[in-house]
Amino acid sequence: MPLARSLSMTSLNGLPLCEDEDLPVEDLLLFEVSWEVTNKVGGIYTVIQTKAKTTADEWGENYFLIGPYFEQNVKTQVEFSEPPNPAVKKAMDTMKSQGCQVFFGRWLIEGSPYVLLFDIGSAAWNLDKWKGEFWNVSNIGIPFHDREANDAVIFGSLTAWFLKELSCQFDEKPNIIAHFHEWQAGVGLILSRAWKLPVATIFTTHATLLGRYLCAASIDFYNNLDQFDIDKEAGERQIYHRYCMERASVHCAHVFTTVSQITATEAEHMLKKSPDVVTPNGLNIKKFSAMHEFQNLHSMYKARIQEFIRGHFYGHLDFDLDKTLFFFIAGRYEFSNKGADMFLEALSRLNFLLRVHKTDVTVVVFFIMPAKTNNFNVETLKGQAVRKQLWDTAQSVKEKFGRKLYDSLLKGEIPDLNKILDRDDISIMKRAIFTTQRHSLPPVTTHNMIDDSNDPILSTIRRIGLFNNRTDRVKVVLHPEFLSSTSPLLPLDYEEFVRGCHLGVFPSYYEPWGYTPAECTVMGIPSVTTNLSGFGCFMQEHVADPAAYGIYIVDRRFRSPDESCNQLTQFLYGFCQQNRRQRIIQRNRTERLSDLLDWKYLGRYYMHARHLALSRTFPVKFEMEPSAPPKTEGFRYPRPSSVPPSPSASQHSSPHHSEAEDEDDDERYDEDEEAERDRQNIKSPFSIGALPQGKKKQHGEYRN
Repeated sequence: MPLARSLSMTSLNGLPLCEDEDLPVEDLLLFEVSWEVTNKVGGIYTVIQTKAKTTADEWGENYFLIGPYFEQNVKTQVEFSEPPNPAVKKAMDTMKSQGCQVFFGRWLIEGSPYVLLFDIGSAAWNLDKWKGEFWNVSNIGIPFHDREANDAVIFGSLTAWFLKELSCQFDEKPNIIAHFHEWQAGVGLILSRAWKLPVATIFTTHATLLGRYLCAASIDFYNNLDQFDIDKEAGERQIYHRYCMERASVHCAHVFTTVSQITATEAEHMLKKSPDVVTPNGLNIKKFSAMHEFQNLHSMYKARIQEFIRGHFYGHLDFDLDKTLFFFIAGRYEFSNKGADMFLEALSRLNFLLRVHKTDVTVVVFFIMPAKTNNFNVETLKGQAVRKQLWDTAQSVKEKFGRKLYDSLLKGEIPDLNKILDRDDISIMKRAIFTTQRHSLPPVTTHNMIDDSNDPILSTIRRIGLFNNRTDRVKVVLHPEFLSSTSPLLPLDYEEFVRGCHLGVFPSYYEPWGYTPAECTVMGIPSVTTNLSGFGCFMQEHVADPAAYGIYIVDRRFRSPDESCNQLTQFLYGFCQQNRRQRIIQRNRTERLSDLLDWKYLGRYYMHARHLALSRTFPVKFEMEPSAPPKTEGFRYPRPSSVPPSPSASQHSSPHHSEAEDEDDDERYDEDEEAERDRQNIKSPFSIGALPQGKKKQHGEYRN
């Protein structure tokens, strides 16, 4: 039975309940600190941005985000205002009076949370003093040439200063929770603990520094986790001071969390501490009222991608676009960490299989990975110009043809088709055909790459020979720039582009979570991931047969690279064997998994971390109920009831299977029945107020 003055994990509004009359719930303040608040650098921006609505709904006006002030970001993202909380305003005024520029307002995203932004430049004159103070409390020295680490010291010192000014106004009452993300924010946590501020602290690592560096060096990382000399490896890569900042943050925090079980194992060896809670990353899920709506979006945006293909491959468009599949990989340009090396090798093998079996399926693969470029290359721009010219020619001839046809029908005559097009029309069409002739192959990249001779993707393409020849069934397009709806080449936003593709391929070697396959899932697009990504492990835990739901998980942990590449090739080849009906069914299944990734469900893990931090920081005031933290076990999607269970599991020995087999598959599949069964299997976990019951554990024994 819960004790008085305890935190209830089953509060309906998600706020910690407190029965202490001296400390009402509304006095609790939550601050989330990150370098990526209003400042997009990587995936942490997506975590904070998408989680903001759920957290703001839970905490209301008592939720604040702390980040750096960059004018170019703030202009379009923040609406300035006065802080409604008098204690926050007083702390800001104190800092302003001593020369620091502090800004307050609402971040114009879903949930409209309050943001507190520090101008790093305005406080840079304190850098030497603050580096000295940081050395005194941590014995960590920051080299003058590492600007990112120096900025982290300024940002962390400002954060700790603000929390100190704020906490001084509450007479030591325990009512502040500060949640720090990644090592750039860690200095604030370290100083807060060194100054003994009455603040409950949480630290989340989204990826360990050393783990990312080691994996990028093509080291067999996961099979040698316990073999690394951590200090030596960090020193050789000249990141020892950053590593020390990260490790000190982990050990100083009252609660340490990470985003996936695979990263928890990594942190145990790299940072020498196991996480208290695993907090998976989610998304804001917007469900369509009708199942067919997202399928319509797929068709619409696929047509837009086909228009790009018509221009890019003009003169070599000897493949059927209705039988062409669009695959893509997207993310930071980390050639081996993101699995681009294995993907290219698998594409070479897939090309061989498709040619050997003489299949009529063509695969166009997009690499959306930003790199250094000069500009669009001329041949790519020319392709889109030729396509537009042909379209205009066809429209003018069609209009002239239609007018003559209309006049003939009005006269009650059947038109003579030989006379309806005159010699000029024929000449125009012949000239249009001649413009489509090209003496070079369609380019494999849309931009002029800087130092293309040493570019990893282009070098691999040269090695495996995927040059977009007519005989190739796999075509490659490297788009080394983020997508934009204003692009003259491919005028689509990233979300629109993903919806128009058939398969996302992310065979990452190092991926603490993996937002790209998660985004594919919520849009109903099947994807390939690995058992070394947090997302892949999460799906293996929740879904009995992930491939049946369009989540193909490559084993990169317990297989050799060649075996993993063969497995990826089989996944891709099996996907190419599916007919259109099978792909539609699979997209429906994939889209139904989106509930698993909703912050309304996954936000409970952050809630648990906050409750745990309060109980550890202020054990007299707050006590955790003696129940286990939220678990993800036991809520697995079953294998779909249709037989065969998935197109991938029913691969035919030959790509030329009979139509009778397809019809038989359709008869055994009941979409409504499957959807209802899935809803029944996931209903209970999505109630924030009803958590799974587990074995009771004592305080401090929580493991996720």
